[in-house]
Amino acid sequence: MSTTTPLPAQIMALRVHQFGPPNVLTLESIERPQPGPGEVLVKVAAAGVGPWDGWIRAGKSVLPQPLPLTLGSDLSGIVVDVGPGVTAFRAGDAVFGVTNAQFTGAQAEYAVAKADMIALQPSGMDNIEAASLPVIAITAWQALFERADLQRGQTVLIHGAAGNVGALAVQLGKQAGLTILATASAKDVDYVRCQGAKTVIDYRSRRFEDVAHDVDAVIDLVGGDTQLRSFSVLKPGGVLVSAVSQPDQARARQMNVRATFFLVEVTTARLQHIAALWSQGALRASVGTELPLAAARSAHEMLEEVRPHPRGKIVLRIG
Repeated sequence: MSTTTPLPAQIMALRVHQFGPPNVLTLESIERPQPGPGEVLVKVAAAGVGPWDGWIRAGKSVLPQPLPLTLGSDLSGIVVDVGPGVTAFRAGDAVFGVTNAQFTGAQAEYAVAKADMIALQPSGMDNIEAASLPVIAITAWQALFERADLQRGQTVLIHGAAGNVGALAVQLGKQAGLTILATASAKDVDYVRCQGAKTVIDYRSRRFEDVAHDVDAVIDLVGGDTQLRSFSVLKPGGVLVSAVSQPDQARARQMNVRATFFLVEVTTARLQHIAALWSQGALRASVGTELPLAAARSAHEMLEEVRPHPRGKIVLRIG
């Protein structure tokens, strides 16, 4: 099924031909991709920019990334064509989600997405917010409720709570009836508290071990020494969940706790759940920077912290 309006043969896309710093990025004309079995073609309205884009651009992705490639995973837009076997979507549907398990292809005028990695965009959600949510919201959801298996009334310590994933983890945890302790810098303490944290620890002025004790779970969005020190605040049988790096399993056994690392898995069902929470007013994204596709290099300079940017997600306007 396709639209009756002819689609362009060539489109503009953000491309990487060699790995390196932001100046390796090029905006160029490429052949419009075609949806294969189980895929849809989306006319992209907006695409999110996240740390993983910087890792892929720099050649530091944990996934194989053959060159050349088009960057981007998060997207929102309109389905214009569907591949064989796709019955859940049709041309004209407004959707949001991610492109594929490689986290590539979204930062272009048209993108192919796996049909089981997108969902219908909820009514009232604008394209910019829709493109900001998929990876970060589902990372937060999986960490709290699938990997840590937290239940109402339990206590969680969230590191990096002012970041994009962290802020959503605080919101989701609050909505689910968890008691939330969080770490953040001094300038972000009030922000994290407003997201729903009961206690916010300025990690530069106070050790979190002096405040957090016998917690059911730690959500690690920082890694390094913070991750290692977190074992000591868990109760026996507790769990440390990291979206950053593999925790020390020997240390976990020594402390009688579980420790796990995971990569986010975006699915239609999980996106539908996030959409329902958004529609109920239980979840809100924070978009800090909105740029045109032509300014994508500036977005990557923000990722590298060579250019300042406000707190919140970076999103590219495309459509």
